Amino acid sequence: MIRRLNLQEISEIVGNAQETLVEVPEVLHIIIDSRAVIQPDQSLFVALKGAKFDGHDFITELYDLGVRNFLVKNGYQVPSGISHEVNLIHVKDTRKALQQLAAYQRGLFDKPVVAITGSNGKTIIKEWLGQILSQQFAVAKSPKSYNSQVGVPLSVFGIEAYHQVAVLEAGISKPNEMQALAEIIKPDIGIFSNIGTAHEEGFESMQQKLQEKVLLFKDARYLIYRKDQAAVAAYLEQKFESSRLISWSEHPGADYTLSIKKDSERTKIILLKPDLGMFTFQVAFADEASLENIRHVIVAALSLGMSEPQIQEGINHLKAVDMRLTLKSGYNESIIIDDTYNNDLAGLKLALDFMAAQRPKNRKVLILSDLMQVGKADEVYQEVGNLIHFYQIDLLIGVGLDIARLRGILSCEQRFYSNTEELLVDLREDTFENDLILVTGARTFGFERIVNKLQQRIHGTTLEINLNALTHNYNFYKTKVNPSTKIMVMVKAFAYGGGATEIANHLQQLKADYLAVAYTDEGVALREQGIKLPIMVLNPSQDAFHLLQKHELEPVVYSPSFFRQLGKYCRTQHASMKIHLDLDTGMHRLGFDISQLAELKELIQQFPELIVASLYTHLVGADEATHEDFSIKQLELFSKMCSQVSNFLGFMPLRHALNSAGIIRYPAYQFDMVRLGIGLYGVEVNGLFDTALRPISSLKTTISQIKTIEAGETIGYSRKGKMKNSGKIATIAIGYADGYDRRFSNGKGYVLIQGQKAPIIGNVCMDMCMVDITGIDAKEGDEVLIYGPGISLKELATQIGTIPYELLTNISSRVKRVYYLD
Repeated sequence: MIRRLNLQEISEIVGNAQETLVEVPEVLHIIIDSRAVIQPDQSLFVALKGAKFDGHDFITELYDLGVRNFLVKNGYQVPSGISHEVNLIHVKDTRKALQQLAAYQRGLFDKPVVAITGSNGKTIIKEWLGQILSQQFAVAKSPKSYNSQVGVPLSVFGIEAYHQVAVLEAGISKPNEMQALAEIIKPDIGIFSNIGTAHEEGFESMQQKLQEKVLLFKDARYLIYRKDQAAVAAYLEQKFESSRLISWSEHPGADYTLSIKKDSERTKIILLKPDLGMFTFQVAFADEASLENIRHVIVAALSLGMSEPQIQEGINHLKAVDMRLTLKSGYNESIIIDDTYNNDLAGLKLALDFMAAQRPKNRKVLILSDLMQVGKADEVYQEVGNLIHFYQIDLLIGVGLDIARLRGILSCEQRFYSNTEELLVDLREDTFENDLILVTGARTFGFERIVNKLQQRIHGTTLEINLNALTHNYNFYKTKVNPSTKIMVMVKAFAYGGGATEIANHLQQLKADYLAVAYTDEGVALREQGIKLPIMVLNPSQDAFHLLQKHELEPVVYSPSFFRQLGKYCRTQHASMKIHLDLDTGMHRLGFDISQLAELKELIQQFPELIVASLYTHLVGADEATHEDFSIKQLELFSKMCSQVSNFLGFMPLRHALNSAGIIRYPAYQFDMVRLGIGLYGVEVNGLFDTALRPISSLKTTISQIKTIEAGETIGYSRKGKMKNSGKIATIAIGYADGYDRRFSNGKGYVLIQGQKAPIIGNVCMDMCMVDITGIDAKEGDEVLIYGPGISLKELATQIGTIPYELLTNISSRVKRVYYLD
């Protein structure tokens, strides 16, 4: 924060607040997350209500952590058991109050503020501009993609008095959102990235979306835009005085002309300025999106007074990297968190939060470079030390000259190196064992070399799992059920191919109520990796009863004979066990029929060691409207069977019947819990909310070789592929041993290369396949998207007559899983 505020000042800023102040301390941190408490006595917690949680429910927990200052909704009463030695500020709308506090702090900053909005590229422009400006200035910027109604205020709170420029992004998904962000950011310079289809469903038209986004810049001194975007240019040039507009284009006629010339190694950007001065920039990427983004950055940096050589120096350290935190497998069971593009306090805290949410390992290791252009270095590194202490880092490896200020003032183990080369010489495969390693540093230090050295070399094809998309999907289904309805999440079959341990750990952070696995060994593996949520085992076996007991797993009991076997085992062990009763209402796979309930009653009385935790059934056709009558019949029968069972139990256990499809189709039959499966992973099988979900996984590989093939030549085994015309093919590093179905052969399947469709040609081989890339500007080593954003999993499944479940669960274990937060 730019200036500390006392609670009386805060009350005045938010206006019309009712106060209950025991004392009036100064506030240094404004927080909205109970996990983000570093200095509780100097923190103000703003209780926000969202789709998933209500911040007011965590006040007791925060009180126990030492927080005494709370901004709450009108009418909120302190829970019993909490001392009344707390400071409360009551407001009508806590989110609006958070925004008012941010707007006040922004008003205290008298240096340039750059704001970025548009449909695509906001985060990459913000990151690249921040990195280039940091060659000369102390820069504050939005962490990650903090661009929402809550993210923007939190970004503003990250601006400190020593910063010389702030770079913030703003995003909206529906009308009447941008006005609030404009009042907070009040940009001096605006960048309008582009207009596209992102969030299109929230607006009546593209024009309405354009008008809404431009509200951010109503009072900006200058606005940067691309003149080649006809709709954007026409609107801005009508709305704003020409003296406020800074345009660029590939063609003459704009304030800056930035033309492109590509060669095999680098891309040249030839700049012609308004004064007819020229300069040639060189960049390491050639895709159109990156080239558009970097030209926005160049014009913004020039507008802020940087020289062309200074900008080029910054560009030299940029790469077309993903702006995301990524989990990667390291040697000796270690896990690496790759944050090598980031280098500021706000980003470091986010990365440490992400680290704290991972499953326990032997040690928590932080590899951290100097922070660049930090202003008051002593104060900043003191804050770094506080973060290292708070997040209980076991080993700090510092790289650079300034970070050595931390030497000796921390209680954890410390090692310092003057540069990355020294550290690389010292690193060996046996340096770490079963450790959690966060690697974060300035681009100039080249920390990607550290990640590459520590990363376990596995098969080159990767399955990338977007944990933010998983969170989005979980919250979508959370909004479809009643607040009291529990959610059991299916993580069987390696979490539908995504990797059960990391996904289960993320679900634990999301506070899911239950997990479900197919077999006992899947549950054991989760327990051994620190997963503490209740786990239901769908298909337990008699030879694993001892593992169920040892690891507190809860088996499904589906027949009288299995009930007796498990009951006798528990009796001989003098133990009790929670169980789940499967009631067969029409699936006719496993489960008690209604005719067996009398026998079930006798078994329950005979074996009190088995404690019934839930009753459930499987719907046969919840995803198809044609089976609606049968599904309702199943649900009514299930309800009837549950009543009978509860009569002889003397209580009603949890009841659950709805799967992902059922949650959407039959909301009146939520009972006490629902079972979320394929929907979590981004597939809405009903087809009713396809656009509401996000694909969580992207299967990617690379081009191994490119060949020129003449017309009539054949490709692959059995000569099944044939070139109709002369052209090019690419061999890609994925085959049916990786889980890429052989039915995709001969044009049934396609991949995306440089955003263009490349059909499979010939038969899919065991470890590779060939695609026709005629007309695509591709080179060896280029990334290939097998499925993910841009290639619908449902569409691919339909193409070969199967279902998305099969494609997801078929992905081989040799395919490396990479987890990230974007």
